[in-house]
Amino acid sequence: MDTELINQWRMCSQQLLSEQSPFALGEDANGNKIFCNAPSSLIEAIQAGRRHGDAPFLLWQDQRLSFSQFFALADTLTAALQQELKIRSGERVAIAMRNRPEWMIGFIACVQAGAIPVPLNSWGLHDELLYAVKDAGASVVICDQDRLKQLAGSLGHTQVIVVDGPADPDMGIHAWQALLDLPLAPMQLATAEPDQPALILYTSGTTSRAKGVVSTHRALGQALFSLDYQAAFAGMTSPDRVKPIMESGLQPTALLCVPLFHVSGLHAQFLTMLRNGRRMVIMFKWDLEEALRLIEQERCTQFNGVPVMMHQLLSHPRFSSDATKTLFGLGLGGGASSRPLLDKVLHIKPMVMAGAGYGMTESNGIGAAHSGEQFVNFPESAGWPLPLVDIVIGASPDKPLPSGSPGPIWLRSSAMMQGYWNRPEETEQALVDGWLFSGDIGYLDEHGMVYITDRIKDIIIRGGENISALEVEQCAAEHADVIESAVFALPDVELGETVAMVARVSAPVEPAELQAFMARHMAGYKVPSTIWLTEQPLQRNATGKLQKQLIRDAFFAGAKAKPRNDHAETSHG
Repeated sequence: MDTELINQWRMCSQQLLSEQSPFALGEDANGNKIFCNAPSSLIEAIQAGRRHGDAPFLLWQDQRLSFSQFFALADTLTAALQQELKIRSGERVAIAMRNRPEWMIGFIACVQAGAIPVPLNSWGLHDELLYAVKDAGASVVICDQDRLKQLAGSLGHTQVIVVDGPADPDMGIHAWQALLDLPLAPMQLATAEPDQPALILYTSGTTSRAKGVVSTHRALGQALFSLDYQAAFAGMTSPDRVKPIMESGLQPTALLCVPLFHVSGLHAQFLTMLRNGRRMVIMFKWDLEEALRLIEQERCTQFNGVPVMMHQLLSHPRFSSDATKTLFGLGLGGGASSRPLLDKVLHIKPMVMAGAGYGMTESNGIGAAHSGEQFVNFPESAGWPLPLVDIVIGASPDKPLPSGSPGPIWLRSSAMMQGYWNRPEETEQALVDGWLFSGDIGYLDEHGMVYITDRIKDIIIRGGENISALEVEQCAAEHADVIESAVFALPDVELGETVAMVARVSAPVEPAELQAFMARHMAGYKVPSTIWLTEQPLQRNATGKLQKQLIRDAFFAGAKAKPRNDHAETSHG
């Protein structure tokens, strides 16, 4: 690697972080690095979007909204939350629907009213959705008709705003449009202290139930400013890649196809684009042909997606045609990217502003990142640690390993979560003196680039979605004929990983029957696509813990990454 190029990048970073720069770096009372000029609250951060006025902001189906129109709707809903639903600062409001403008309007209204938005996984079924609503203690749920059907009759006194259905006063259900049509006084923009909770995002870890990750206003302001820094750094270090974007004269426009209930959709796309005057074209759900149509018709300049989406897009013959001639930026995230995929990106669009990063819900997506020339030179890495972030590789943060040595990854930053909602013991386990144990294995090279090599946590990342192996095992255990099971990941060239399971059964059962049973109790993407059945006890160690690697090897010895497998297999070994 050219040492001179590395030094140039370091000099650019130093210039951006100098005292005279908007990105001046300082330190907080705990010794964490901070952007001195970052918004002090999420409420302040989102108000930056108002300055973009009548510029186009959202397109969804036939609906088009400018920034001014978007904020007008958000302000009206804020007033309705305050005056009609009597929402007070600190109350939790759950948002449960697929990507659409109402999701975003509802989120901004919650923040402006001083409430804490709680975005829920819209793929969840009744038990998963209801658990999060109850766990967060949400006083209001903003949802679409599909999610309302899942939750019907189970919400008790929780008020509901349904975006595409009728009101039902007896059930505490308000119709979205009826609220917007009420004669209300102007909304009162809430204020918040930097260390107050601002957001709860549920994440699937090693536990059977998702945990609510609580982030403060300060952490979110720092996270969003960190994303602004990365964009500025990429522009400084990759001027030749920025030039075509600038010369096109197009408004930066991204195709939104990742869920808004993830940090990648919420932070890196929605909130960042709102603040910076970029346009968003919303997909209701991922559809390859529709994605290509929208990219061409709406002249999208940016596409961010998980590896499976990027793989499908790049493999389509139209991707190399004029249909994507305005696509100047590509972002990969939500899972590891294969070398063939990275090579394909750079072969088809050699001057693209491509990028990737590393982060998690607990870190508000802030960890390491790179784009442009850095990505081209280090395509298999996750990038440099962002300026706010300290990364240590080692058994503990105070015992760092030398460069090139793989080990557990620890992160610390001012964008870190405050903790897990109502889970002090798990918070204490995850945060050690402000350091987050990531659950990943990796190393730092001699240039400071981060490489992810393995994962400690018992989770499966299928197409960007985290799946708790324990949750799947507990679901299988509810079947009368399942004695025990072991759930693990299998490699997949499109999805990154798929869910596989070995189940010990007490009576003959068809794999398809077991899949159908599990699909009635959990979201479809969590259901194992490959199932092996056995009558023999599963291997355990002396303490009784399942030896998943041995179990996996016994049923899948020597396997290599293969195309998606949607059929189950049976073995009676």
